[in-house]
Amino acid sequence: MFQFTGYTKARWFDKPMRWAQLTLTDDDPGTFDPDRWLKYFKDIKAQGAVISTGGYIAYHPSKVPLQYVSPKVSDKNDVFGYLVENCRKMDMSVIVRTDPHAVHDEQKNAHPEWIAHTADGLPRKHWSIDQVWVTCALGPYNFEFMTEVNKEIAGVYGVDGIFANRWAGSGLCHCESCQKLFRERTGLELPKALVLSDPSYKAYLNFCDDRLFELCELWDGEIRKISPYARFIPNGGGHLTGGMDLRRLGEYSDIFFADRQSRPKRMPLWANGQNAKELRSVMGNKPIGGIFHMGFEDVHRWKDSVQDSEELRLFVSEGVAQGLRVWFTKFHGKIYDWRWMDTVKELYNRYADWEPYLRNTANLARVGLVYSQATGKFYGAENAHEKVEKPINGIYHALTESRIPFEMVHESYLNDAKHLSAYKTLILPNVACLTDAQCEGLKAFVKAGGGLIATFETSLYDERGNKRPNFGLAELFGVDLAGSIEGPMKNSYLRLETDTKHPVLAGFHDTERIVNGNARLPVRENTAFPAKPVTLIPAYPDLPMEEVFPRKDHTGIGELYLRDYGKGRAAYFPWDIDATFWDLFTADHLRLFINTVDWVTQEERPLTLTGPGIFDIAVWKQEKSLTVHLINMTNPMFMQGPVRELLPSFPQELSFILPEGAKPKAVTLLSKGQKVQFKQDGRKISLTIPSFLDHEVVAIDIA
Repeated sequence: MFQFTGYTKARWFDKPMRWAQLTLTDDDPGTFDPDRWLKYFKDIKAQGAVISTGGYIAYHPSKVPLQYVSPKVSDKNDVFGYLVENCRKMDMSVIVRTDPHAVHDEQKNAHPEWIAHTADGLPRKHWSIDQVWVTCALGPYNFEFMTEVNKEIAGVYGVDGIFANRWAGSGLCHCESCQKLFRERTGLELPKALVLSDPSYKAYLNFCDDRLFELCELWDGEIRKISPYARFIPNGGGHLTGGMDLRRLGEYSDIFFADRQSRPKRMPLWANGQNAKELRSVMGNKPIGGIFHMGFEDVHRWKDSVQDSEELRLFVSEGVAQGLRVWFTKFHGKIYDWRWMDTVKELYNRYADWEPYLRNTANLARVGLVYSQATGKFYGAENAHEKVEKPINGIYHALTESRIPFEMVHESYLNDAKHLSAYKTLILPNVACLTDAQCEGLKAFVKAGGGLIATFETSLYDERGNKRPNFGLAELFGVDLAGSIEGPMKNSYLRLETDTKHPVLAGFHDTERIVNGNARLPVRENTAFPAKPVTLIPAYPDLPMEEVFPRKDHTGIGELYLRDYGKGRAAYFPWDIDATFWDLFTADHLRLFINTVDWVTQEERPLTLTGPGIFDIAVWKQEKSLTVHLINMTNPMFMQGPVRELLPSFPQELSFILPEGAKPKAVTLLSKGQKVQFKQDGRKISLTIPSFLDHEVVAIDIA
């Protein structure tokens, strides 16, 4: 069996690849069987355990005043302590899950200053349960009470870390503490709501971020005084449109957990991998656990009935392929629906067998998809879904469907030449907010030989959402802003200037037009363009039918600007091809966009996969191997779950360009556990991948 040799006590967080979380409920002590769970942890080869206690409820006999303790817990029935002790005997890392987001009536009555308040000045009742109150994350409850709770747990039980659930608040709080502190630090009054039009909105986001990092550092510092190797681990999910500063969070954290536990009905299967890429963009090779649960979650939460095994398998596999370490979470110590347990056991044992090939050291993707938290906060704000998420999702899906390995790139690295050197091409889907330094970094990247694609309002705003008079990247785009947004572009088209024979028009044989997007920006050329392969056909009536004809179909107005810049290439779409593709999924927009990716990239794709179907792909390097992960998403429930059944893939032909100096010794298909023949031509190897169900890993052992 593989043994990880990089473990030291100081870096305990590097060891666990498979986590198990048990979140107990108030009726569990004395009525559930902890030994059954301990046996299950052993059966699934879990290396880390997450056990809940502290905050809203404790399952240990706490001595902290006003800590609510589950009624059947006592010094003789320390449920939490029993689980911790026996997990330690199995050589598992142990962290505790606290939940500071709510308190009972007793705590609220004793300390009303602990409670979050609405904009009307009323204590905030919990939205889900009576006689329970929502706490303020930024005031004395977390900074004083929860600090004592954490210190007690760390001191008595010596856990490796404290993981806090819902620790960062439940929305804007107007308690006296928040009002006073915000006024002292900013000179402003709290915003009434988190909307861009409120003059205090931007200041509040910075205030909240700073206060939460102060809390992280307080909790982390206090438990390290007790145990130098312990860590406070903040909980967090997606951050595309807000959340804490991810770059700062990545630098703070030695380990993190991606909290996207399942997918709602209308979420694509690649969403778990997207969460992984987003967090890895700031965490690098630091360990990230991928939390998943077995129940249903959409508008409501059903934790005690499980989704189909096939849905669970694909969702979890997608996260693993993109670098997450598995972490199942079970709510309630008693089990009403046993169907998930064999599935999780099978997956965990599979990943235990694959462990040497899952300890990644680098991702080999050459395309970077840029995302900007500033754009989400200061440009999208309350309209972030339309203005930020849809453009990102459109490009994410286009790259996935086109089988192009790619990573996500956080905005803060755009003026870091060393970081960007891993990529040949960067894509900016309506990344409206950029600093001057980031614009200069992008120009330097292209000038040095990189490729860049940008859409719509990219670089038109500074990092605080203030509109510029012109694009920050106007020189790179070769165009200047020449007016306000036009749209919706009803019945407008793109003219394909096929006589240019430009590579971006490859595959468009029998049409001279395709549909336009929903919105566009008028621009004026500031440099000469040798060819404009895509031009505008303005909108014309779509009724009465007798009036449906173009008034002008040869405008010469570019809708795609392509240019060489230094040693690199840049492409600018002055319209929302990304968001429109997410809305329509037209094959024409997909083809045009991917042709543009290939044109700006100027190098052969590192990997090609030929054969029918939809696959998510990841390419990794380990200490002594390379791996290609394939997730079989060829399924009618790929875009809208849950998956009903796994459908075998068609055989695929794989061609892969090895990194410089890598010498392949053997190739193994991990899901089948068998070595396969391959052909080698210089640095390129090729092989056939037989049919598989969910997750295949092509493992290439190298000299």
